[in-house]
Amino acid sequence: MTAPPLTDHPHEPLTGSDDWHGAATTTQIAILTARSMRALVLDRRLLIIGVVESLIMLIAFGQVFSGLAYAPGFPAHIKYIDFLFPALMLTTTLQSGIQAGIGVTDDAQSGILDRLRSMPVWPGSILIARSLAGLARGALRLLVLLTLARALFGYHPAGGVEGLLAAAALSLAVSWSLSWLFIALACWIHQSEALHATAGLVMFPLMYASNAFVPMDGLPGWLRWIARYNPITHGINSARDLCLTGTTGPGVLTAILASLLIATAAATTATKALSRPR
Repeated sequence: MTAPPLTDHPHEPLTGSDDWHGAATTTQIAILTARSMRALVLDRRLLIIGVVESLIMLIAFGQVFSGLAYAPGFPAHIKYIDFLFPALMLTTTLQSGIQAGIGVTDDAQSGILDRLRSMPVWPGSILIARSLAGLARGALRLLVLLTLARALFGYHPAGGVEGLLAAAALSLAVSWSLSWLFIALACWIHQSEALHATAGLVMFPLMYASNAFVPMDGLPGWLRWIARYNPITHGINSARDLCLTGTTGPGVLTAILASLLIATAAATTATKALSRPR
């Protein structure tokens, strides 16, 4: 004699509901971040490209513009590599932010994004995972950049190890916040080629309408006005102070707050774009 089923329908789950609401949001983010990180760790081509890009940036900017250290208005007793390196830290980590956006477009083109959208996964989890993977990529690229700067140029910041680590943390925080601009663009564009072109248009004013490569006093008046309101300028100023002196002023709060405001607006836009029916 067989026992009666525990429910009216023998194949119905014991919970009494057929709905699966998915894993916790933190679990979703952890799993999706690990998925994105595997490509970073296992693909040697990405690591090689990161090393080559860092080397090109150091040689190109460090050598081509080194004569600016003797130009009128350049800070006295500061080598150009010491002036330049904090800007390269932000440039390098911002490139990782662009790669985070491209990762979203790659998932869209391969169909993985549609598959994830059909599951009980919060769209924000997908985007946060990509941003965290980009943050890890940026940290790795910073390590490569610093190693090459020390080996090739004897870079040794006057602010010491503490100042350098604080500048690196600031660069990662600002670039992670601004990476949401590229993630938001990816959610609307869905094409890697178009995103590359658009990201270039965004990066150009961010980096060159700033004090990344020349002091503010060396910029034309109209460009100096733009640079003054560029969040990258405040981030570079703070990172530069940390590397050169080990201390920084109130500009660090301006850089972080402005970047977080941009990140909040861009993350909200990106999540809404990913949630909309296609």
